[in-house]
Amino acid sequence: MSEAEGGYPGVGRVLVVIPTYNEADNIRLITERVRRAVPAVDILVADDNSPDGTGRIADELSEADDHIFVLHRAGKEGLGAAYKAGFAWAKNKGYDAVVEMDADGSHAPEELHKLLDALGDTDAVLGTRYIPGGSVHNWPVHRLLLSRGGNIYIRMALRMPFRDATGGYRAYRMHVLDDINFETVASTGYSFQVELAWRAYQAGFRIAEVPITFTEREHGVSKMSGNIFKEQLLRVTLWGVQARREAVRKRFGKRAAEGSTWP
Repeated sequence: MSEAEGGYPGVGRVLVVIPTYNEADNIRLITERVRRAVPAVDILVADDNSPDGTGRIADELSEADDHIFVLHRAGKEGLGAAYKAGFAWAKNKGYDAVVEMDADGSHAPEELHKLLDALGDTDAVLGTRYIPGGSVHNWPVHRLLLSRGGNIYIRMALRMPFRDATGGYRAYRMHVLDDINFETVASTGYSFQVELAWRAYQAGFRIAEVPITFTEREHGVSKMSGNIFKEQLLRVTLWGVQARREAVRKRFGKRAAEGSTWP
């Protein structure tokens, strides 16, 4: 039995989901790096009908390597929709864990082993830029401040301990995604990452953070925009308000059951 057939030690069969839209300049390199770095994983390219031919290139890669698969989607529906489709594909194929990875090389496949090693002892792993050992390369100062500030706000609003809830390099055991009903996650943009972590945290799963090096893409155009960032903050604020209301309701109900007056 080959290393890939045996799965990753301590984790099992792993699928790396790589959403793509106009990543023709990057898809060959990122898949080559993944296959070279961790031969024990499979790759699913979830392409949103890229006009630049990314899907066609992915098909060529799949024909040449039986550990690379392609999911052709009808059109551009957002990052969250692509990942949900990839998760469903992994579930149907019986994978034990899935990894989220960007196609543009910002997430180093050479660090994938760090996430999978950590996953052996926990339920989910977040690749984190903002803990000791983590770093960000080639970002302008304003974008770095925006990212750090956004994560501080998320920690305060949702009362989650994670230093990097917005990062997109992470690994989940399949049973976690099943339990949090990933199909019902409403976010479509980058807030999808926050919602997944938030649901897993609320459900009580063990979530670890490992340091990663994030490097801004060299080819192609970033999908991040001001509207995406606004959507993320709006959703986080709403979730935080809802969580506090629920906490107050439970506290009031407990006091009422004990015969106490409020407050």
